[in-house]
Amino acid sequence: MQGASNLLSAIASAVRKRIGWSSLTGIASLAIVAVTAVAMYKLLHDIDVQSVIAALKAQPPHTLLLASGCIAAGYLMLTCYDVFALRAIGRTAIPYRAAALASFTSYTIGHNFGATVVTAGVIRYRVYAFWGLRIRDVAAIAFITSLTYWLGNASVLGVGLSAIPDAVSALDRLPTAANRFIGLTLLTGLAGYFLWLLRGQRRIGRSNWQIVVPGPRSMLVQVSIGSLELVFVALATYVLLPPQPALDFPHLLTIFATALLVGVTSHAPGSLGVMEAVMLLGLPQFKKEELLACLLTFRLLYFVLPFAAAVLVLGVREFRSVFGGIRLRNRLLPSLYGLRRIKGRPRVETARGLAQAHADAVRSGHRRAREETLYGDH
Repeated sequence: MQGASNLLSAIASAVRKRIGWSSLTGIASLAIVAVTAVAMYKLLHDIDVQSVIAALKAQPPHTLLLASGCIAAGYLMLTCYDVFALRAIGRTAIPYRAAALASFTSYTIGHNFGATVVTAGVIRYRVYAFWGLRIRDVAAIAFITSLTYWLGNASVLGVGLSAIPDAVSALDRLPTAANRFIGLTLLTGLAGYFLWLLRGQRRIGRSNWQIVVPGPRSMLVQVSIGSLELVFVALATYVLLPPQPALDFPHLLTIFATALLVGVTSHAPGSLGVMEAVMLLGLPQFKKEELLACLLTFRLLYFVLPFAAAVLVLGVREFRSVFGGIRLRNRLLPSLYGLRRIKGRPRVETARGLAQAHADAVRSGHRRAREETLYGDH
């Protein structure tokens, strides 16, 4: 047994050295996308397009409004990710409107473009740089928000698989006992993490970059934020489902959390196709045309429309920022040229006057920009 363990360790070490973890995750993502493509073809090659269109037209307006409200509540909870992370790193002076802008735009644009870590990080830095945050701070925010998501997802999946292990049997084809074991393992891992936090050893990372993870009480807040955001979004899917056959919400929540997890792991832009394939496989009791209509509507409400709104908001903000800088320059240059024409003053006094005028103009410009930008203060 010891020899086998040493052999596996040696193989793992060799793989890490020759390939690297980034390559392994890339291979895993490509494998998920490939399997999804095959599954989607098998599921949809004989689908009746006219039936899908009819199911889309048959969706009642009040159902669409209710689903939109659930999604809005989910995005409201999503803004709490950044609010919590800012408090965790001690940046309490940054107001909610800035955190909401950074959270909404970074998640929506980053998740739809793919490579969420890079895309969302760039957008977050663009927003938070105006508030004096450094790259190190933005990296810490990204880590804590990701931790909040995984804690919430693990909690929902752990409870769901432990309480109703047959909910995902159509997906993984595992026995009920195996699914329950997976759920209990997730909950045990969460409990172990909580106990580790109680010991007070909360600093992780390397010597050149370390972060203090939130404490045990804050962990409960993270679990609540992540779980509630997932519940609200799953509710939107639930209200869009056809009324027959009947399905209770805990079953759907467990399947939806699994679909979202597989979609995020695949790194596909907007989990396109991956999430739909998992939902179609996990809910075989529904007619494919009706379920596909539900998933298309959900994608429009949760992915497409928020993405368009985020691009519009970020674009307007950038336009105002650039336009405000041009106006500031135009106001500043005449004053500087006027000071340069002053005769009879010592050079030092003139230089001081130029510096003071520049500082006053910048402060004035910042005050005006604070009133003109979407998120308020710079």
